Amino acid sequence: MQNIPLPEKIRPKNLNEFVGQEHLVGKNLPSHKATAGRSGIISKLLENASKSGFFPSLVFWGPPGSGKTTLARIIANELKREFYEFSAVNTSSKDIQKIIAGRKSIRPKTNFQGLPFKRQALQGTTLQNSPIVFIDEIHRFNKAQQDKLLPHVERGEIIFIGATTENPSFEVIGPLLSRTRVLVLKQLSEKELVEILKRGLKELKVKIDKKAKRFLLESSNGDARVLLNVLEIASNLTERRTLSTEHIETSLQRRQLSFDKQGEEFYNVISAFIKSMRASDVNAALYYLARMVEAGQDPLYIARRMVVFASEDVASPTALVVANAVFRACETVGYPECQENLAAGVVYLALAKKDRSAYNAYMSALEDVRKFGNLPVPMQIRNAPTKLMKDLGYGKDYDKYTKESLLPEKLKNKKYWK
Repeated sequence: MQNIPLPEKIRPKNLNEFVGQEHLVGKNLPSHKATAGRSGIISKLLENASKSGFFPSLVFWGPPGSGKTTLARIIANELKREFYEFSAVNTSSKDIQKIIAGRKSIRPKTNFQGLPFKRQALQGTTLQNSPIVFIDEIHRFNKAQQDKLLPHVERGEIIFIGATTENPSFEVIGPLLSRTRVLVLKQLSEKELVEILKRGLKELKVKIDKKAKRFLLESSNGDARVLLNVLEIASNLTERRTLSTEHIETSLQRRQLSFDKQGEEFYNVISAFIKSMRASDVNAALYYLARMVEAGQDPLYIARRMVVFASEDVASPTALVVANAVFRACETVGYPECQENLAAGVVYLALAKKDRSAYNAYMSALEDVRKFGNLPVPMQIRNAPTKLMKDLGYGKDYDKYTKESLLPEKLKNKKYWK
């Protein structure tokens, strides 16, 4: 018997069964027709494709477990197109080109054996219809690999669907983005997770008590795949037919708080951390600190940001001393003890009086440097190491300087510090 994971066993086959992303697939779906009565863009595109045969290339951008792969498979099923599923982690653009070359030869028994993809041949498909090529984690393709997809997408040889958890603006090249439509998937709500949980419980023929259900929903962090995988493991840890919190905790081991340290969510959290300290919201600052610590963020990275913050945002120079002491403590003791040093530093910086005047004054001066270039330094403050330079007036009357501006002549009346 095949060991098929629970998420795969109950994966929706059509929009009727799909849970979530109502803004894309609509709602109130009549059971007799998979796209009728829906208002989301995917439903409309599928409905129009049944008449025109046209369907655009897409990029799905959304968090893990939100339905990106499932939607791609449903689209292929509705369009009755051959479906090739790749992961950018273990494939190359050459593999995709082999598929296209094989289809062009119109050989009835084209051999794609050995290529790293899943092929789904649906009833009613023909070689005259462009296949759907789905690439999960498209952000892991480099620029050259993405470039090679362009001609195939542009000529309509494939319908390309990419999936990514990262911001396509940064991770997908502009020419490919211009040939696709980016659709944003949202993190699944608790209500949607409950619906998916019901299906999982039914498939496994088990029940779950209220506390365990609450814990599982919270720990899944909007990720349907995590929810179902944990549920399946828990059901196999006991012969009891009602799962408890203990079973869920054992299966989960640790809540899903990890994030890609170069990904968008990482930048969102560090941004929230800095802005919370700037707003003197000590509770929010501690929360975002805890998020980073629990996800395994390098404590020295956090401490470095605190050192920068102490100079940019805090009125007292003591803040810089505190921030540097935190950095040194993190460097010396490391995790887990240094999280206490980080917390103490965050409380101090968040509650300290804020003042960005030094930072703003410097940035204003920097703007003038970039705008005007190397303006002549006033003669009286130039260095005069030789007799010739002194004779030319370098450093003349510097000792008699009173209140005259020492800025270059062009900026003589400029006030950076106000």
